[in-house]
Amino acid sequence: MAESFGVDPERYDQARPRYPDALVERIVAASPGSDVLDVGCGTGIEARQFQAAGCTVLGVDPDARMAEFARRTGVEVEVATFEAWEPTGRAFDAVVAGQAWHWVDPVAGAAKAAQALRPGGRLAVFGHVFEPPPPVAEAYAAAFRRMAPDSPMNLRPAGDAQSARPALDGYQAMFAKAADGIRRAGEFSEPEQWRFDWEQPYTREEWLNLLPTTGGLTQFPPDELAEVLNAVGAAIDEIGGGFTMRYTTLAATAARTGAARE
Repeated sequence: MAESFGVDPERYDQARPRYPDALVERIVAASPGSDVLDVGCGTGIEARQFQAAGCTVLGVDPDARMAEFARRTGVEVEVATFEAWEPTGRAFDAVVAGQAWHWVDPVAGAAKAAQALRPGGRLAVFGHVFEPPPPVAEAYAAAFRRMAPDSPMNLRPAGDAQSARPALDGYQAMFAKAADGIRRAGEFSEPEQWRFDWEQPYTREEWLNLLPTTGGLTQFPPDELAEVLNAVGAAIDEIGGGFTMRYTTLAATAARTGAARE
């Protein structure tokens, strides 16, 4: 699935939300310089934000289609998984990963980041947490179950005790795992967790444009995807044709300790 997002990089780049400026600014301020390595850079969404903040950015992504799109937007990208990528003597002030670190081994990834960072350089992995309004979320869950009843990503049936568990709880656990991987790599300061809360309005068209870029739907056949989108669109129509999404962006971050490598 990690390499399925490149099926439509144009839609991905257009529809996916950007990252809070405050997050980018905090990472830049907490780093010793402006050379940034972007792990799982995709189409270059966060890479361009760091460029706009004055940074020089190199992206790494396993999907050649995403990498090619990012290059067309002015981002230098090397195609590889992060575990297989080699710094070849290059050093960076920050290693960042937006919506991508869960595809990387948390300990091996942190160790590779340490190899690429200058002393005091910062590793920051971050991602968005969001929950659509209940009628929209329920319509999506029901349609997804109909189309992919055996999917390991299937949402729990309504009434299941864990179905009401807030998404934030699950993401906080995921970022705690990322922090533990950083800790276990043994070359970083004690990890911190940063949090940024913000909102973004969506029209029906905008939300239906974003949904096909999400992991659950990137591999759906066109007819099954259309059924899911029709169900979700009808739910959005019933609540007035749009909604405001509340986002929380979480980051796990730490500074590399130790002396410079030869």
